[in-house]
Amino acid sequence: MALCVLLLMSMILMFKSFDPHPAADPTKMGLSRSIAVLTSGGDAQGSSASGIITASIFNNCVFCLQGYQGLVDGGDNICPATWESVSMMLQLGGTVIGSARCQDFRTREGRMKAACNLVKLGITNLCVIGGDGSLTGANQFRTEWSGLLGDLVKAGKITDTEAKKSSHLNIVGMVGSIDNDFCGTDMTIGTDSALHRIIEVVDAITTTAQSHQRTFILEVMGRHCGYLALVSALSCGADWVFIPEMPPDEDWEDHLCRRLADQRSRGSRLNVIIVAEGAMSRDGKPITSEQIKKLVTDRLGFDTRITVLGHVQRGGTPSAFDRILGSRMGVEAVMALLEATPQTPACVVSLSGNQAVRLPLMECVQVTKDVTTAMAEGRFEDAIKLRGKSFENNWNTYKLLAHINPPDVKSNINVAIVNVGAPCAGMNAAVRSAVRMGLIQGHTMLAVHDGFDGLAHGQIEPITWTSVTGWTGKGGSMLGTKRSLPGKILEEISENIAKFSIHALVIIGGFEAYVGGLELVQAREKYEEMCIPMVVIPATVSNNIPGSDFSIGADTALNTITGTCDRIKQSAAGTKRRVFIIETMGGYCGYLATMAGLAAGADAAYIYEEKFGIRDLEVNVQHLVNKMKTTVKRGLILRNENSNANYTTDFIFNLYSEEGKGIFDCRKNVLGHMQQGGTPTPFDRNFGTKMGAKSVLWLTEKLRECYRHGRIFANTPDSACVLGMRKRALTFQPLSELKEDTDLEHRIPKTQWWLKIRPIMKILAKYDIKLDTSEHADMEHVIKKSPLGK
Repeated sequence: MALCVLLLMSMILMFKSFDPHPAADPTKMGLSRSIAVLTSGGDAQGSSASGIITASIFNNCVFCLQGYQGLVDGGDNICPATWESVSMMLQLGGTVIGSARCQDFRTREGRMKAACNLVKLGITNLCVIGGDGSLTGANQFRTEWSGLLGDLVKAGKITDTEAKKSSHLNIVGMVGSIDNDFCGTDMTIGTDSALHRIIEVVDAITTTAQSHQRTFILEVMGRHCGYLALVSALSCGADWVFIPEMPPDEDWEDHLCRRLADQRSRGSRLNVIIVAEGAMSRDGKPITSEQIKKLVTDRLGFDTRITVLGHVQRGGTPSAFDRILGSRMGVEAVMALLEATPQTPACVVSLSGNQAVRLPLMECVQVTKDVTTAMAEGRFEDAIKLRGKSFENNWNTYKLLAHINPPDVKSNINVAIVNVGAPCAGMNAAVRSAVRMGLIQGHTMLAVHDGFDGLAHGQIEPITWTSVTGWTGKGGSMLGTKRSLPGKILEEISENIAKFSIHALVIIGGFEAYVGGLELVQAREKYEEMCIPMVVIPATVSNNIPGSDFSIGADTALNTITGTCDRIKQSAAGTKRRVFIIETMGGYCGYLATMAGLAAGADAAYIYEEKFGIRDLEVNVQHLVNKMKTTVKRGLILRNENSNANYTTDFIFNLYSEEGKGIFDCRKNVLGHMQQGGTPTPFDRNFGTKMGAKSVLWLTEKLRECYRHGRIFANTPDSACVLGMRKRALTFQPLSELKEDTDLEHRIPKTQWWLKIRPIMKILAKYDIKLDTSEHADMEHVIKKSPLGK
């Protein structure tokens, strides 16, 4: 929760009189507006970021220590928040302003005390970061507000004038919960960090389980929500998952034992079973880890161990995703408060795909309750749908990949998979799911080694179900990859496509994969063998593929950079008066530098897409000079490797060193290829798994469409696509159409969504900047997908 608080605060300090037009001046966006920020309920990593952004925009921001209890108790529990006081909060887990269960706030007397404390401070905006119970309490507080003020006036606690000045209370909520159990948002703040803790444990357990041929049962948190268990199972390729939303069939004991035994017979040395703490059977009885252990031990005789992860899932530093999520949600929360009127319903800021959205708070709370009702009534399909599109997609992907035995009837279709470009974490997860999904469809799956070179030289062989076992957690490229493009070897490639009877092609990789796919499409006019369906899955740390907001591998690289920056900030803070210059990868794409700068709290991030000159560098140096006069005596500057040919990392380092003499000293660090390595994050594992599975399902459908006169012939633009995340959904876009949106010289898309959130980084660093408010979210409604919604 520390991250949400940090970002909320950074924005609050700068907003003075709200201007709804684009490019608003943050220093003019909240004059005479004040806000109280509190975190309530269970702690979640990343919540501090939202608080920080609020406090950075509003000029008069206070933190309520210990949640609603601090709001009720008042006094020193409601304390001013300043930019300096939150400057080191981004990397902190939990919630630095404290959280507590508050019985007092559940009573009208307690809410009257809270209202009195806010009125005396002139605060009429309240930002609550917590779960559904905390947000429901906030809505009740808002609903009762006028009545509470009337009672306070009668009791002589406040004057009529004070009541009139505070006649209406605006409420905005952000969901901070590791359980991801709040309907209306794809991800709650803290969920991704909890998945990091879980997967770290799974990876560690995997090695010991393989050594001893053991079965491990992992129990994860989630109360009555199976999201953590489900995504963990997808991310580690678990043999079985138990979630409360979809209890197993009545004969699950027999089915589970058959699956575990089958895996061992195929040569697997370990089995992993993930259990959500709220797992239950169809008749509503709990399914416990001990019960599963006894079953496996008694029936199969397998050496079985249980690991209950417990509160370790709540601990640790927030992931880069949670820091950025908290930051984006914090900005949207501030905008919602500034635009609120007495008629505006209390809203919650949510994430849909890659979009920030505002939803009526009580609609979300009601749908969340509907899930519990659906489970209690045995309507489990409804429960899955009510959880939302993200949960439903994860469940459907898991169900498809959970099959072990391919169908008896073969499709006589050969699908080849190739990795192209630089290796990145998550590639193997995409290959694994594509292979297994293809086998489930009855296809023969072919592995192409060493990129397009391997396709030209016949380095092609069948790949089986067991061949890809354990690939989700492996970094790099197990197939091998090269940067070579197919343009000069088209003849050889066409010959091997015919020789190996390749009917469809999955290309997983970076910009070379995209350009290579374009070259294969253009070659269709000359080589009929190229007239097969193709799909490109973006996989590169640079995140520079047109047609997708995210690429597999970028999240892992971002967490690597963010973790390094955290350590560097500790060094700089300990040494005092030190500025670090960090060079990141990305080619000409500034995604990594920008997002890492936002996640790590950098003072500046130099990128190619945002031109800068010597005057900009001078402004940044002067900013750091002024910063050294505060209690925050450290600086962090990021530079993308190709941001400017003349203003190199060495140049910037020398400039800062010279201009900072006597005020601060400088160090530099070039992160290099460490950004491409490491085990993939849960996001990249899950993203790669879903992308791989979806690509093969799409190819299967295209093959049916393109089957004519006894053969496959695909030459339409929509038969060769990039599969990418665009705003709210995974979409297939023709390669030929995406060429219009591509800067081929600099290997970047012409439009990049993340450029609009770059100002958040400068808000955090306390710059006077313009803030683009043209794309803020409008209030939407929760769409129910079951009879409950009628």
